[in-house]
Amino acid sequence: MFYSTLFIDLDDTLYPAQNGLWQLIKERIRQYMRERLGIPAEIVPELSQRYFLEYGTTLRGLQANYSVDMLDYLNYVHDVPLQDYLAPNPALRAILDSIPVRKFIFTNADAAHAQRVLTHLGIESCFAGIVDIVAVAPYCKPMPEAFEIARALAGEPDPRRCVMIDDLPRTTRAARACGLCALLYGQAQPHPDADAAFDDWSLLPALLNGRNGCTPKTFGL
Repeated sequence: MFYSTLFIDLDDTLYPAQNGLWQLIKERIRQYMRERLGIPAEIVPELSQRYFLEYGTTLRGLQANYSVDMLDYLNYVHDVPLQDYLAPNPALRAILDSIPVRKFIFTNADAAHAQRVLTHLGIESCFAGIVDIVAVAPYCKPMPEAFEIARALAGEPDPRRCVMIDDLPRTTRAARACGLCALLYGQAQPHPDADAAFDDWSLLPALLNGRNGCTPKTFGL
Protein backbone atom coordinates (compact mmCIF):
# COMPACT_ATOMS: atom_id res chain seq x y z
CA MET A 1 0.00 0.00 0.00
CA PHE A 2 1.35 3.41 -0.98
CA TYR A 3 0.70 6.72 0.71
CA SER A 4 -1.88 9.08 -0.83
CA THR A 5 -1.90 12.06 1.49
CA LEU A 6 0.85 14.13 3.03
CA PHE A 7 0.08 16.36 6.04
CA ILE A 8 2.75 18.98 6.71
CA ASP A 9 3.06 21.24 9.72
CA LEU A 10 3.56 24.96 9.12
CA ASP A 11 5.52 27.01 11.66
CA ASP A 12 9.10 25.92 12.34
CA THR A 13 8.69 23.20 9.70
CA LEU A 14 8.33 24.92 6.34
CA TYR A 15 10.79 27.61 7.37
CA PRO A 16 13.89 27.44 9.61
CA ALA A 17 13.10 27.37 13.31
CA GLN A 18 16.01 29.69 13.99
CA ASN A 19 14.72 32.55 11.85
CA GLY A 20 12.94 34.15 14.82
CA LEU A 21 9.36 34.15 13.51
CA TRP A 22 7.99 31.66 16.00
CA GLN A 23 9.67 33.54 18.85
CA LEU A 24 7.85 36.67 17.72
CA ILE A 25 4.53 34.83 17.61
CA LYS A 26 5.22 33.41 21.06
CA GLU A 27 5.78 36.92 22.38
CA ARG A 28 2.50 38.02 20.77
CA ILE A 29 0.77 35.18 22.63
CA ARG A 30 2.22 36.36 25.92
CA GLN A 31 1.33 39.95 25.10
CA TYR A 32 -2.26 38.89 24.44
CA MET A 33 -2.41 37.17 27.80
CA ARG A 34 -1.08 40.26 29.57
CA GLU A 35 -2.96 42.99 27.72
CA ARG A 36 -6.24 41.39 26.65
CA LEU A 37 -6.78 39.04 29.58
CA GLY A 38 -5.01 40.94 32.36
CA ILE A 39 -2.94 37.95 33.45
CA PRO A 40 -0.03 39.07 35.65
CA ALA A 41 3.14 39.30 33.58
CA GLU A 42 5.18 37.25 36.03
CA ILE A 43 3.05 34.13 35.55
CA VAL A 44 2.40 34.44 31.81
CA PRO A 45 5.43 32.44 30.52
CA GLU A 46 4.83 29.50 32.85
CA LEU A 47 1.07 29.54 32.29
CA SER A 48 1.45 29.66 28.52
CA GLN A 49 3.82 26.69 28.57
CA ARG A 50 1.60 24.74 30.97
CA TYR A 51 -1.44 25.24 28.75
CA PHE A 52 0.61 24.20 25.71
CA LEU A 53 1.56 20.96 27.42
CA GLU A 54 -1.83 20.23 29.00
CA TYR A 55 -4.23 21.37 26.27
CA GLY A 56 -2.15 21.04 23.11
CA THR A 57 -2.00 24.80 22.54
CA THR A 58 -2.01 27.89 24.73
CA LEU A 59 -5.23 28.90 22.96
CA ARG A 60 -7.12 25.78 24.00
CA GLY A 61 -5.97 26.32 27.58
CA LEU A 62 -7.11 29.92 27.55
CA GLN A 63 -10.46 28.88 26.08
CA ALA A 64 -10.90 26.37 28.89
CA ASN A 65 -10.00 28.80 31.67
CA TYR A 66 -10.79 32.31 30.40
CA SER A 67 -13.34 34.00 28.19
CA VAL A 68 -11.38 34.04 24.95
CA ASP A 69 -12.67 34.65 21.44
CA MET A 70 -10.73 32.24 19.25
CA LEU A 71 -10.67 34.42 16.13
CA ASP A 72 -9.67 37.53 18.08
CA TYR A 73 -6.80 35.59 19.63
CA LEU A 74 -5.64 34.14 16.31
CA ASN A 75 -5.78 37.50 14.55
CA TYR A 76 -3.82 39.13 17.37
CA VAL A 77 -1.01 36.62 17.75
CA HIS A 78 -0.46 36.29 14.00
CA ASP A 79 -0.37 40.03 13.35
CA VAL A 80 3.34 39.94 12.54
CA PRO A 81 5.46 41.23 9.62
CA LEU A 82 6.06 37.98 7.76
CA GLN A 83 7.97 39.81 5.05
CA ASP A 84 10.75 40.46 7.57
CA TYR A 85 11.21 36.73 8.19
CA LEU A 86 10.19 34.84 5.05
CA ALA A 87 11.18 34.90 1.40
CA PRO A 88 10.29 32.80 -1.64
CA ASN A 89 11.85 29.35 -1.53
CA PRO A 90 11.92 27.96 -5.08
CA ALA A 91 14.01 24.95 -4.00
CA LEU A 92 11.34 23.90 -1.49
CA ARG A 93 8.66 24.47 -4.10
CA ALA A 94 10.44 22.19 -6.55
CA ILE A 95 10.79 19.47 -3.92
CA LEU A 96 7.12 19.60 -2.97
CA ASP A 97 6.04 19.62 -6.61
CA SER A 98 8.13 16.53 -7.25
CA ILE A 99 6.08 14.49 -4.77
CA PRO A 100 3.00 13.25 -6.68
CA VAL A 101 0.50 13.02 -3.84
CA ARG A 102 -1.98 15.43 -2.33
CA LYS A 103 -0.43 17.68 0.27
CA PHE A 104 -2.24 19.51 3.07
CA ILE A 105 -1.03 21.96 5.66
CA PHE A 106 -2.04 20.68 9.11
CA THR A 107 -1.43 23.44 11.63
CA ASN A 108 -2.42 24.61 15.09
CA ALA A 109 -2.48 28.12 13.64
CA ASP A 110 -5.36 29.49 11.57
CA ALA A 111 -5.83 29.24 7.82
CA ALA A 112 -5.28 32.97 7.24
CA HIS A 113 -1.84 32.83 8.85
CA ALA A 114 -1.02 29.64 6.98
CA GLN A 115 -2.03 31.15 3.66
CA ARG A 116 0.13 34.22 4.31
CA VAL A 117 3.13 32.04 5.16
CA LEU A 118 2.68 29.90 2.07
CA THR A 119 2.37 32.99 -0.11
CA HIS A 120 5.55 34.55 1.28
CA LEU A 121 7.38 31.25 0.68
CA GLY A 122 5.94 31.01 -2.83
CA ILE A 123 4.55 27.50 -2.28
CA GLU A 124 0.82 28.11 -1.94
CA SER A 125 0.01 26.18 -5.14
CA CYS A 126 1.73 23.05 -3.79
CA PHE A 127 -1.10 22.33 -1.36
CA ALA A 128 -4.58 20.97 -1.89
CA GLY A 129 -5.84 22.58 1.29
CA ILE A 130 -5.24 23.77 4.84
CA VAL A 131 -6.46 21.99 7.97
CA ASP A 132 -6.26 24.59 10.72
CA ILE A 133 -7.12 24.87 14.39
CA VAL A 134 -10.56 26.25 13.54
CA ALA A 135 -11.38 23.28 11.36
CA VAL A 136 -10.53 20.76 14.09
CA ALA A 137 -12.10 22.71 16.99
CA PRO A 138 -12.48 22.02 19.85
CA TYR A 139 -9.43 19.80 19.34
CA CYS A 140 -5.89 20.44 18.10
CA LYS A 141 -2.72 18.52 17.45
CA PRO A 142 -1.66 16.22 19.09
CA MET A 143 -5.19 15.09 20.04
CA PRO A 144 -6.31 11.95 18.16
CA GLU A 145 -9.61 13.59 17.24
CA ALA A 146 -7.70 16.27 15.33
CA PHE A 147 -6.05 13.63 13.15
CA GLU A 148 -9.41 12.00 12.49
CA ILE A 149 -10.91 15.31 11.39
CA ALA A 150 -7.88 16.09 9.23
CA ARG A 151 -8.20 12.77 7.40
CA ALA A 152 -11.93 13.31 6.92
CA LEU A 153 -11.35 16.77 5.48
CA ALA A 154 -8.66 15.36 3.18
CA GLY A 155 -10.99 12.57 2.07
CA GLU A 156 -8.65 9.76 3.13
CA PRO A 157 -10.33 7.26 5.48
CA ASP A 158 -7.29 5.00 5.79
CA PRO A 159 -4.64 6.40 8.17
CA ARG A 160 -2.08 3.97 6.75
CA ARG A 161 -2.13 5.94 3.51
CA CYS A 162 -1.19 9.17 5.30
CA VAL A 163 2.13 10.70 6.31
CA MET A 164 2.52 13.43 8.93
CA ILE A 165 5.56 15.73 8.92
CA ASP A 166 6.05 17.82 12.04
CA ASP A 167 8.86 19.35 14.07
CA LEU A 168 7.45 18.25 17.44
CA PRO A 169 8.01 14.69 18.67
CA ARG A 170 4.74 14.75 20.59
CA THR A 171 2.90 15.30 17.30
CA THR A 172 4.72 12.54 15.44
CA ARG A 173 4.16 10.22 18.40
CA ALA A 174 0.43 10.97 18.34
CA ALA A 175 0.27 10.55 14.56
CA ARG A 176 1.84 7.11 14.82
CA ALA A 177 -0.61 6.15 17.55
CA CYS A 178 -3.43 7.11 15.17
CA GLY A 179 -2.05 4.84 12.45
CA LEU A 180 -0.29 7.44 10.29
CA CYS A 181 3.35 7.23 9.39
CA ALA A 182 5.24 10.10 10.95
CA LEU A 183 8.37 11.97 9.93
CA LEU A 184 10.11 14.27 12.37
CA TYR A 185 11.54 17.38 10.75
CA GLY A 186 14.50 19.26 12.18
CA GLN A 187 16.95 16.56 13.16
CA ALA A 188 18.96 14.02 11.23
CA GLN A 189 19.18 11.29 13.84
CA PRO A 190 16.45 8.67 14.32
CA HIS A 191 13.92 9.44 17.03
CA PRO A 192 11.82 6.93 19.00
CA ASP A 193 8.66 8.95 18.40
CA ALA A 194 8.88 8.97 14.61
CA ASP A 195 9.24 6.50 11.77
CA ALA A 196 12.14 8.57 10.47
CA ALA A 197 13.74 11.97 10.93
CA PHE A 198 15.27 14.43 8.48
CA ASP A 199 16.68 17.93 8.60
CA ASP A 200 16.92 18.77 4.91
CA TRP A 201 13.88 18.98 2.63
CA SER A 202 15.93 17.71 -0.30
CA LEU A 203 16.00 14.32 1.44
CA LEU A 204 12.22 13.98 1.53
CA PRO A 205 11.49 12.56 -1.96
CA ALA A 206 13.99 9.74 -1.55
CA LEU A 207 12.70 9.08 1.94
CA LEU A 208 9.15 8.74 0.69
CA ASN A 209 10.08 6.79 -2.43
CA GLY A 210 11.57 4.11 -0.23
CA ARG A 211 8.22 3.55 1.42
CA ASN A 212 5.84 0.88 0.16
CA GLY A 213 4.02 0.24 3.39
CA CYS A 214 3.47 1.78 6.77
CA THR A 215 6.02 0.06 8.97
CA PRO A 216 9.14 1.92 10.15
CA LYS A 217 11.44 -0.50 8.35
CA THR A 218 10.26 0.85 5.01
CA PHE A 219 11.81 4.24 5.73
CA GLY A 220 15.44 5.01 5.16
CA LEU A 221 17.64 7.98 4.48
